[in-house]
Amino acid sequence: MDKSGPLFRLLVTTLAVISCLTFGEAQPSPKVQKRISAAIKAAGNDTNLDYTKFVNVFIGTDNFGDVCPGASIPFGMQVKFSTDLTGYAPAGYVTDPTQKIRGLSPLHDSGTGSSLGTYGNFEIMPLLCPGGFDTCTTTLETRERLRKNNTDDAYPGYFSQTLDNNIQMEATSTRRAGLERFTFPSGSKPYFVLDLSNDLPSSFVGGQMDIDSAKGRITIGGRWGSSFGPGSFNYQAFACYDLLDGGKQALDEFGIWRGNQYGLDAKGLGKTHLNLTRSLIGDQYQSGALFSFSGKARQVNIRVGVSFVSTEQACQNAEEEVGSSSFEEIQTKSQGLWNDRLSKIEIDVPNTPHNVTELLYSSLYRASLTPNNATGETQGVFADTNHFYFDSLYCSWDTFRTFYPLMSLHSPVEFAQIVDSYVDGWRKNGWMPECRANNLPGWTQGGSSADNIVGHFAMNYHNEAAELGIDINDLYAAMLADGELNPSEWDIQGREVDVYKQYGFVPFSVLDATVGQQTREGSRTMEYAFEDFAIRQVALFYRNVFDPDVKSDGFSGFAQKRFPNGTFSFTDPADCSPNDKDDSRECSLQEDNEVGFYESSSWEYSWYAPHDTAHLITLMGGNNTFIKRLDHFFNAGYYLAGNEPSFQTPIGYHYANRPSHSVDRVRQIVFENFDITPAGLPGNDDQAAMASLLAFHLLGLYPVPSTSQFLILSPFTPKFTIHNSFLNTSTTITAKNFDSRSVKKSIPEGIAAYVNQVTINGKKTESRCHFDFYDTFRLGGDIEIELVADGESVDDCAGSLPESLSTGGWSTPR
Repeated sequence: MDKSGPLFRLLVTTLAVISCLTFGEAQPSPKVQKRISAAIKAAGNDTNLDYTKFVNVFIGTDNFGDVCPGASIPFGMQVKFSTDLTGYAPAGYVTDPTQKIRGLSPLHDSGTGSSLGTYGNFEIMPLLCPGGFDTCTTTLETRERLRKNNTDDAYPGYFSQTLDNNIQMEATSTRRAGLERFTFPSGSKPYFVLDLSNDLPSSFVGGQMDIDSAKGRITIGGRWGSSFGPGSFNYQAFACYDLLDGGKQALDEFGIWRGNQYGLDAKGLGKTHLNLTRSLIGDQYQSGALFSFSGKARQVNIRVGVSFVSTEQACQNAEEEVGSSSFEEIQTKSQGLWNDRLSKIEIDVPNTPHNVTELLYSSLYRASLTPNNATGETQGVFADTNHFYFDSLYCSWDTFRTFYPLMSLHSPVEFAQIVDSYVDGWRKNGWMPECRANNLPGWTQGGSSADNIVGHFAMNYHNEAAELGIDINDLYAAMLADGELNPSEWDIQGREVDVYKQYGFVPFSVLDATVGQQTREGSRTMEYAFEDFAIRQVALFYRNVFDPDVKSDGFSGFAQKRFPNGTFSFTDPADCSPNDKDDSRECSLQEDNEVGFYESSSWEYSWYAPHDTAHLITLMGGNNTFIKRLDHFFNAGYYLAGNEPSFQTPIGYHYANRPSHSVDRVRQIVFENFDITPAGLPGNDDQAAMASLLAFHLLGLYPVPSTSQFLILSPFTPKFTIHNSFLNTSTTITAKNFDSRSVKKSIPEGIAAYVNQVTINGKKTESRCHFDFYDTFRLGGDIEIELVADGESVDDCAGSLPESLSTGGWSTPR
């Protein structure tokens, strides 16, 4: 979910300049980067690497990257313990030192573009109340505090912040629970406010809270609204806060509070119950619990369990997953889980540029934060399902291109679990989910992109599907339902299939009795066509929205929306591009998006035919014109690195038999858009779509989604190994003649970086532009990519071009 409008980009730049000029770079703590750099430097002497030490969890927490740096485990159930800050903070946390902290909460998503945010339920805030219980600052506005500069710290499995009153907050986690630790200034009495009603998007529609002083337990349950879907849908969530730390702590005062921004500030000492229904007048409720601990203990430990089923289940999750374990024990276990994930890809750390190591493992880390494994915690039509259940799928349109192809290389077991969850969506709803978030249906973006995800799994693991728990017949039936059945409301699942099949494109201004936002006709046609490719059907319909008469910047032929009678409705190809001068133009899901494309321009989407780029080249006038146009696309500023339809475009030169050009372009893109700072992403991480794209660039590969083909580029590391424990294979890729001086925006003259030849287990490949999963990662072994300095001398595939439908490609699945 990209935000690419000119006005938004201007706002981002302005805010960044103001922040730097006024406040400087105040977060995270400088020791974060020092620790990472020291670990990478020491790696040459370590025979047992801890890959978590190379991860910078703060990359993407600035520049609207929307990354959550909170304590979590791989694919945990939305459990990412982090603070919630004021201002624009969809993931709760931001580095901006001008924003204030209003509490620490256990539930967050990472890398999503909802402007109001998601989750942030059950905020707890430590307080200093020198005047006693009735003077505590409980409301949202009064409890907000700035943090101490240069104190934010976090790494996989751990999160810490220090308030400007010197209270330190720390957290570590399990899948559905965690521990919070608070250290107070010496001599102070520990107070806490615990919020019942408020989440990040202020979507509370009722719930209750109970304080059991004998058990030292507070239970909370309620209903909240979707972050990226119809506001009429609500989900339920529950929490269990255990306050006594196994008897080591004792409660003193406790009670409830109610407040608002207009002066209400009421507290009820000794009261133990709150029950709030939906506000019919639309007020934002502020309410919760207020409590203190006896004595003046400096450190307080609180155990937290969450659930989407009940408060009883939340308490059980805490008891089973945390129990009496110490903070350090849970933290160590969490780090161990992360190390297992990160070590699936091992690189030659001592001989790899330090920033590449940090970028790669930070990207691999974010690529295991989501989607969220909520198996056993289901609600609605999925209650008590006997299949896996994953949430925070938003959006499949973002993740099918690189996220799942990366997972297919090393984690087919987890990939299969997610596929099972998609197919179970068809079993329960009739269509697979597209953008499920908060356990609710979310908005569709391109159509039924789940087809590309489950299709990619089927193309690579159909032989092992049954062993991995996937019924291929059900998977195919789910894909057919997406491609053949028109839902009554295709805004939240499926596609506008009937008119698409009738006309061969999604028409503009058509009579359709089903419900959906009649926009994005151009981009939806192109996405539908690729989704059809995933199910081997009418995959050439993308051509039907290509108008050869439209001209822009001297080039002819652009995708356009089209009326039912076949005539085109003209859109300036530059509209909704970075070069668009109209700051008021709508380019996303709005009903007044008249451009015909989703979060993109026609200049950008006209390249989108990853299954048939060969014919696209023909439509654009042949190889020479295609290359000139591709160069112009980048040089004139139409390209958006943070926009998914452009992911494969920089490697488009491969299809025109100019692979060295792709190598140059990828180097430029990486160094212009990614770095190891908090602002090191080109906008929203999009549920690790950006992370997985960067990982592939650094490894020198690019996957063609819904296929088993990889395009070959130039690695940023001399050697790496990918482990697949399910297939019991390890595949090592060595970049022969690798020179770290090539890892720059522009490759210096005379430095080896271009692909001369590729060998697999000693045998030269038929082409130096591509190879197949079935010949490489499926079998394991050794791959050598020989690099040379003269890019012009090897600027052809020396064999077959990557496959396209129109040239006979994809005719036989492996």
